[in-house]
Amino acid sequence: MKYLYKIASVLFLLFLVSCSEEKIGESEFGTVTGKVVSADTFEPMENVKILSSPTSSTVFTDESGKFTVSNVKVGEYSFQAQKDGYVAKFEAVTITANNTSEIVFELSKSTANNKPPTVPVLVSPIDNSTAQAVSLDLTWTATDPNNDVLTFKVTLRNDSNSDVKIFENIKEKKLTLTDLLFGTKYYWQVEVNDGINTPVLSTISAFTTLQFPTTRYLFVKKISDNNVIFAADDTGKQYQLTSTDKNSWRPRRNNQAQKIAFIATNGSQNDIYTMNFDGTGIKKVTSSVPIAGFNSDYIGYSWNASGSEFIYPSFDKLYRINSDGSGLTKIFQTPNGKFISECDWSADGTKIALKVNDANGYNAEVYVIDTSGTITASILSGQPGAVGGLNFSVTGLKLIYTRDVTGFENSTYRQLDTRIFEYSFVTSSSYQIVTEKISGTNDLDVRYAPNESELIFTNTSNDGISAKNILKTSIGVANSRVVLFSGTSMPDWE
Repeated sequence: MKYLYKIASVLFLLFLVSCSEEKIGESEFGTVTGKVVSADTFEPMENVKILSSPTSSTVFTDESGKFTVSNVKVGEYSFQAQKDGYVAKFEAVTITANNTSEIVFELSKSTANNKPPTVPVLVSPIDNSTAQAVSLDLTWTATDPNNDVLTFKVTLRNDSNSDVKIFENIKEKKLTLTDLLFGTKYYWQVEVNDGINTPVLSTISAFTTLQFPTTRYLFVKKISDNNVIFAADDTGKQYQLTSTDKNSWRPRRNNQAQKIAFIATNGSQNDIYTMNFDGTGIKKVTSSVPIAGFNSDYIGYSWNASGSEFIYPSFDKLYRINSDGSGLTKIFQTPNGKFISECDWSADGTKIALKVNDANGYNAEVYVIDTSGTITASILSGQPGAVGGLNFSVTGLKLIYTRDVTGFENSTYRQLDTRIFEYSFVTSSSYQIVTEKISGTNDLDVRYAPNESELIFTNTSNDGISAKNILKTSIGVANSRVVLFSGTSMPDWE
């Protein structure tokens, strides 16, 4: 009996233990969730194998890079993410009962057997090609055996200067170039990088841009709040000469010097510069004494006929300077303290026409001085309103200018009805040139055409905010008024 009692007791204890283990087991599981992303791009990775040690369920990530492992026994685990071509990543996790643990894997590409990209092949422009446009696309090909993400670097040199331009982190097999120099040979090379191996260089290819075409017109366009100088040929095709990053205006061409002069902002002052016909070779002429007046938009200067010298105003003084910036000389000062706003030098070098005005641009006078600074002729005085646009004829016997016939004056220098006038030194008289101007507009910045039978000028609405256009008209010929260039101003025609 005593023996049977002992057996019963043992069986009862085993029963209790069995019940206790079953109860504890119901709460000794947890859940693991996570995400796998690329270590390079942080993009989610699909079909990554997730397994653990000690072993639990094996799962794979979905299209969002996410995974879930359910019913993981409590304890310490090392979870692993595996994908071909990537370095396996381990993360330690503690599983607690009825809780969810989260893991994020960042997988890096395996470099053990990774091959470098192929050598880039330069496609266009074709090596040693000529007459290429100054805005074009560089294109090339390159592949990667492991389908790694490729980035490119392009190095560009030319034979005109020592500039070396480097374009980095290019994702496409193409680079758009703009504002290249005319008539210049360029050399370019592409470097490809897979982020793993040593970058691979292409061969060097070359191309030459087309020569700058023959142009006769110059004018200014407003781009991003800056004046930008353009040239145009007889067909109307336009070529940008100055940068949109700098304010440049009032272009004047000199065929003898083979240069274009212009005004440009230089810090807090404005200076005269010269450049080649294609916009290269920019050089500053003025330095110690800038070009200055009551309003920089209405200030002008002049070449001499040979292109060796300039005259230009600085408030009430007129200066002469050599085109290389040397020989600065004051040649005139207004007797009444008025500012000199515009000047023009006759082709024979004997006459200088000046427009002077007060600090607001009004009370204007137009007169002529000789090279010694003596006033020899008075053309206009005592006229209210705005005056401008001085230009001698090639013989020096006529002078063209503009005047607001309304005599209107205000603080913004608005003009209401500005027309074109011509002064004859033979008859010592001025007369209006009929240009069939539309009512409510102004004709401004007038200049003689090269044959002097036509005029070129700016026309715009008198509201002061509308677009400006460059027009030409034949003197004395009805219905000859035509628009040459829209959205432009400050013309020159040589």
